[in-house]
Amino acid sequence: MGREWSVVVRIWVVVSLLALAGCYEPEPKPQMTGEEQSVTLPPAQAPPARHELIGRSAQGRPIMIQVAGRGEDTTLVMAAIHGNEPAGVVLVNQLEEYLQSNPRALEGRRVVMLPVTNPDGLAAGTRENAHAIDLNRNFDASNRVNSGTNGHTALSEPEARALQTIIKDYHPNRIVSIHQPLTCIDYDGPARALATRMAQYCDLPIKKLGAKPGSLGAYCGEELNIPTITFELPDGADKQSAIVLWDHYGKSILAAIMYPQHPL
Repeated sequence: MGREWSVVVRIWVVVSLLALAGCYEPEPKPQMTGEEQSVTLPPAQAPPARHELIGRSAQGRPIMIQVAGRGEDTTLVMAAIHGNEPAGVVLVNQLEEYLQSNPRALEGRRVVMLPVTNPDGLAAGTRENAHAIDLNRNFDASNRVNSGTNGHTALSEPEARALQTIIKDYHPNRIVSIHQPLTCIDYDGPARALATRMAQYCDLPIKKLGAKPGSLGAYCGEELNIPTITFELPDGADKQSAIVLWDHYGKSILAAIMYPQHPL
């Protein structure tokens, strides 16, 4: 027993000396598996919006939509049905960026975005399209008035027909059309509660202007019974930066998309 203990002591002394001399390294600790390691994930993002050519303007410019989300609840957000009201184009593009980075807003929802309804008018800076027709008077509403400005027949213009295709194909539960410069939230059809919710998140007052002859509000809101908002930005809104516009009005548009829930 004494000899065995002496051998153990000698081995311990040798190992200690080797460790002090740097000649002996303890076994490395086992590496953590991939599941055990703490991983920093990038911020969650929604799949990119799907881009779709829905038609062409009178001068052949593309009319494009972006579709984000796959839920059953659908909101159509559109701008620039009047080409001299460009601020809405910026807001719709900002909306697409926001939805890409905030996928929770799309849970159970689909958003159809039409940034430029009247591409020829936007290029020329005119209210009307290239045929000098006010597209927001060209729909097949019972109150329409045929004329050289409104079109001699309903849906005479390719841009109006493209918009009608969107409505028939996507069956929106609500529509937000961004305009200038009347500085208010107008509504048609069963949209009073929606307008009230949107007004909680911006400084635009609610004003019931009445459905104009052959307008989108008259056709979709009053006849198809789709809650339809005319979101009238103030004069000079197109001079503001994209960041400022979104800061002022973005949450109000999100309130429409997420209705009846409140925006995130």
